[in-house]
Amino acid sequence: MQITMTDDELYQSNILQGVSRTFALTIPQLPPELYTVVANGYLLCRIIDTIEDEPNLTLEQQQDFFQRFTQVVKNEIPADKLKQELFPLLSNHTIDAEKDLIFNIPCIIRLTHSFTANQQVILSRCVTIMSKGMAKFQQKTSPNGLKNLQEMDSYCYYVAGVVGETLTDLFCDYSPEIAQQQKELQKLAVSFGQALQMTNILKDVWEDQTRGACWLPQEIFAKVGFDLTTLSLGNNSNNFGEGIQQLVHIAYTHCQNALNYILLIPNDEIGIRRFCLWALGMAILTLRRISKYRNSYQQGQQVKISRRSVKTTILISNLATKSDRSLKILFYLLKLRK
Repeated sequence: MQITMTDDELYQSNILQGVSRTFALTIPQLPPELYTVVANGYLLCRIIDTIEDEPNLTLEQQQDFFQRFTQVVKNEIPADKLKQELFPLLSNHTIDAEKDLIFNIPCIIRLTHSFTANQQVILSRCVTIMSKGMAKFQQKTSPNGLKNLQEMDSYCYYVAGVVGETLTDLFCDYSPEIAQQQKELQKLAVSFGQALQMTNILKDVWEDQTRGACWLPQEIFAKVGFDLTTLSLGNNSNNFGEGIQQLVHIAYTHCQNALNYILLIPNDEIGIRRFCLWALGMAILTLRRISKYRNSYQQGQQVKISRRSVKTTILISNLATKSDRSLKILFYLLKLRK
């Protein structure tokens, strides 16, 4: 029997392609029972990101919208009112696709509230934790970086680690077989999320700096003789590159945990494995480019992997998806060439 999409599901599928090239590729690999809810969860998080990144909002307004959006997801207040108040405040800094997403918050929320009770609880937990964490770190936003690696880990948890936990809960809700590994999966889920987020932080360091933000840990750079308070495009010395390299090594450790996470997923769950593998493969390739150009890159575009590399990652991952041994060898070879 052919399954037709509702108008809300069709909108969600289309806007996903507008706001994320990567997740528009990976999320459709999931089983149909997971595709809609995971896509919805991603867009809920993207709404929070849009609120965080909008420079036209004061800190107080951001915190207010974070709180109210959490209430919307919990079905405590209507989505229409939030949309009507938030949308007119968006500046040209917010891309058109994100503006469209904010305008259509009610559409996304209708889907959220159509899921099972357990799925709604899982998504609500994610939104609550992420919103509170972003509100907390918005007060710490500075061009001078975070205090230490512990603070960076905390930031990564709020913006990505909790997403790893959420995906794990959704996977376990979907599959009794995966649920048997829930305890072990959750031990690795936060690290998987941190691998992806650290990659983004390192890739986007210069773009973040131009808007007055830096999520690098001062402590790491101080140990190699670089003061993050002096960070500028004209001052990315070899010492700065050494600090970047140390963070790349830490990110690789999280990538290893991500691989171990994937290996806990039954190998007949091809869609879930591909969803995770594609994201991990692209992160590893990006980390390799960051490592190679650590002393010279001045924008994320310089270390962003090519479309050809993305296609190659997908092809090789697909060939190795069902073989744990092949995946371990592939990860080892990628690390050898970093």
